[in-house]
Amino acid sequence: MLQLRPNCECCDRDLPADSGVALICSFECTFCPACAEHLGGACPNCGGELVQRPRRPTAKLTANPASSERVHGKRPCPQHAG
Repeated sequence: MLQLRPNCECCDRDLPADSGVALICSFECTFCPACAEHLGGACPNCGGELVQRPRRPTAKLTANPASSERVHGKRPCPQHAG
């Protein structure tokens, strides 16, 4: 079952479980569309393709909630680098 992480790993933007804009790689690294575009559609952690994250039906979120753990990348995204 997907974790449905609550934020963009680069900019920390909120990405709720019912959001249709979150993008993930096969390791579930999660990014917002703006950061994914800056990354060229590839995960900076594994190099994998970023694709739209599926949404869990609302009725299933009660028994199978999304993750509340916010994940932050080990290095800043290109648009946030100094």
